[in-house]
Amino acid sequence: MPSPSLSGSITLLAALVTLTGCQIKRGETDYVETRAAIPSDTEESVFTIRRAESPGNEDLFTTGAALNVPRATASLNDTARLLAGLNALPGNNGFPDVRSGASWRSHQSDMDRIWAAYETRHEGPIRAWANREISDLQRTGSLLYPFSGPDFLFANAFFPRAETIVLCGLESAEPLPRLNDLSNAEIENGLDGLRNALTTVMQFSFFITKDMRSDLQSTRFRGVLPVLLVFLARSGHAVESVDSIRLDSSGNAVMALTGKGATGVVIRARSSQGISKRIFFLKQDLSNSSIRPGVPFLNFVSQLGQPPAFTKSASYLMHEDSFSVIRDYLLTHCRAIVQDPSGVPYRSLVNPSLDLRLYGNYQGTIDIFSNANQPDLINAYSQGKHGAQPINFGVGYLYTPSNTCLMVARRTRW
Repeated sequence: MPSPSLSGSITLLAALVTLTGCQIKRGETDYVETRAAIPSDTEESVFTIRRAESPGNEDLFTTGAALNVPRATASLNDTARLLAGLNALPGNNGFPDVRSGASWRSHQSDMDRIWAAYETRHEGPIRAWANREISDLQRTGSLLYPFSGPDFLFANAFFPRAETIVLCGLESAEPLPRLNDLSNAEIENGLDGLRNALTTVMQFSFFITKDMRSDLQSTRFRGVLPVLLVFLARSGHAVESVDSIRLDSSGNAVMALTGKGATGVVIRARSSQGISKRIFFLKQDLSNSSIRPGVPFLNFVSQLGQPPAFTKSASYLMHEDSFSVIRDYLLTHCRAIVQDPSGVPYRSLVNPSLDLRLYGNYQGTIDIFSNANQPDLINAYSQGKHGAQPINFGVGYLYTPSNTCLMVARRTRW
């Protein structure tokens, strides 16, 4: 169990975690998908994103306009950098008045400090471990991250070479405000809320969902889009496009208007190493009442082939029978699962078809999830099973190296 010196802070943080298993009623639309969107000259995508069209064959919208993102790539990337507290690139400062203000300079200073701590505590050690232990999985080019919320940050830390990343959660992808139309007070309030929403995940490696929603919904920077843009900019990515999407009945991603059937976004970005990426965020309830074999979401992720899955801070939902569909999907359709103990139960990973490796020093979970303790996993660590070895970083709710847990289960046969 967590040490006494940490138990108070762990319990306080854990008590604020909001479970993600509520029901969502999805609306239907009358869009007809008929022609493929045209990719960039250099793009080689796993998916074809299709445009929704009216019966008269007229476009219902223009790319990311519904999200109020700038159409020009340079302006869009500058918006991401502004939110992230980064200086404009030479000759591309679209917000000189904002950046010269005291509130933005304070935001920049705070973000620099938070990011430096994240790189030292999390990103550096994670990258070193991942390069050594899961380099084979990093080469697959795609990643499925259920129960992620807008956590591109840790997906990128563990799988920096993934070209297609599918994130999902219960949060919405709302339009950005028109920044030039906001007052100084609205910008200051928005930056404060955004920074507060990011602090916990960058410090402890998980979102406090309740606080994140409160921090963002009380400002003009709402939903997951500002968070994703900050994570992309801070991790050295140039944001090239943002589009609102939904899934059609066959699981194809199609362009859609926000508020008119859209259930997510796709962001195209390029890493500092020149890797072209597409990040999908989909609003999706993963309980059995909302997904079953053959539903659009599972058809969509099946187009990835057999990607590795990554999950952490998943509220132990896949330990429950009401989340058996997504649990069984990961076990039968993914080439590997990289997770903390809040994902698929340890007992399900002890399988002749899987090669399981343990990292960290699991001693039990935090108090709020005491009913999800795994005595068999505690015993496996104490006996050194599955090659158990320590790591120098924490992950998920067990965010200290002394009691953390990370499991890697590779499929050896299908």
